[in-house]
Order: sequence, then C-alpha cells, then structure tokens
Amino acid sequence: MISRIRAVGLFWYDFVVGDDWRVAAAVVAGLAVTYGIAQAGVPSWWVLPVLVAFVLPWSLWRAVRRR
Repeated sequence: MISRIRAVGLFWYDFVVGDDWRVAAAVVAGLAVTYGIAQAGVPSWWVLPVLVAFVLPWSLWRAVRRR
C-alpha cells in the first residue's frame, strides 16, 4: 500500500514539476498573485498571460543555454 501511495506521489511530482522546478514555482506564485488581486476586487485575468509571456522565453533560454 505504501509503495502505491509513493508511486502516486512521484507521478504527481513529476507531472507538476517536470524538468524545471523554477517554472512550477513561477506558476504557483502567479496563481497566488492572481488570487490576491482578485480578492482585492481588481480584474486579474491578465496576470497569468503576462507570467507566461515572461516565464516561457526564460525557460527556453535556460534550456538552450544548457545544451
């Protein structure tokens, strides 16, 4: 039973974090910022597209630089 729970946990870790934990952390931070802005009553639909516009090129640059 423990091995199955561990396997499920490892699957979700690999699915969410994948190859780069920094991108996963940026997404979590972006969701937190979106939540905070929405709780303030300000439209927050724009936060995640802006985050993607910055994080995606940054991630690709880091991946290309490594090779």
